Amino acid sequence: MTAHPAPVSPLLVFGWGNLSRGDDALGPMCVHALRCASNGGGQVEYLEDYQLQMEHCLDLVGRKRVLFVDASQSCRPPYQVTRLRAQQDGSFSSHALSPQGVMQVFCDLQGGQPPPCTLLEIRGERFELGQSPSGAALEHLAAALKWAGTWLAQRQ
Repeated sequence: MTAHPAPVSPLLVFGWGNLSRGDDALGPMCVHALRCASNGGGQVEYLEDYQLQMEHCLDLVGRKRVLFVDASQSCRPPYQVTRLRAQQDGSFSSHALSPQGVMQVFCDLQGGQPPPCTLLEIRGERFELGQSPSGAALEHLAAALKWAGTWLAQRQ
């Protein structure tokens, strides 16, 4: 008997951040809200983690498109969208990688290009341990969720 790999959802939404550090929770909060609003159907897989690591390159295998979601103190409010390219950067040898670093690990391991990847950065203000998300960050999240809904609805 031959084992067949399970089919992979064509779209991946991957958010990361620390839920106990105020606005740093915006990535996982966005993924959670999108998952709750989803009608299912197996077209989208939703993942959350504390930080990006090399192993996450395997989550890109077999995807048509990937949306990375994270909080940012430097993007313009309410959110910023960037089309990503694989790139070995300063995060490549650290414990936590950038999305571009994850994509580069994919290239190195798979011997080909990763699927098209987009980064959705949501503007945050407070990242202190034990804080709740700020009111402004929650407003930015609401705007980002509308954009992400449009991204999910696109057929490519």
